[in-house]
Amino acid sequence: MHQPRRRDRRLSRRTQAEPTRRQAARLTLAGADVMLVGYFSAKEKDFATLMASAATELGARGARVVGQIVQRRGVSDGGAQKMGLPFSSRTLLSYGKVREVAEGCEQADADAAVFVASLTERQRRALTALLGCPAVSLSDVLAADPYAKMSTI
Repeated sequence: MHQPRRRDRRLSRRTQAEPTRRQAARLTLAGADVMLVGYFSAKEKDFATLMASAATELGARGARVVGQIVQRRGVSDGGAQKMGLPFSSRTLLSYGKVREVAEGCEQADADAAVFVASLTERQRRALTALLGCPAVSLSDVLAADPYAKMSTI
């Protein structure tokens, strides 16, 4: 005889009342202090130019970039095979770099952390919880601005 199925006692996954993507749209850049975070593979040799253009884009929208942090993948021999993959699927960055970004955001009293790479919803939620301020991707911020010109990033 088969045993009757037990009911799953875990809470069902419920959708949030307001998704994080809408928070990116509500984030006003005018007068906001932001920490700019970049994640690049070692194949990307011109990452400094990409960071500078991202800072310029944010500055044109009224944000003040209070710090920049870069995570590079594949610079060492061990990371060369995994260059295209994020360090962590949960946070995109390595744990040490997440701590560094959190400390930088706290010291600079940043209103948000803007990532040059695009973030998934899961990464956005995890990073927001770990950093103590909203984590958004640059593409979401640029898309939220209805008068934004096409970005080169």
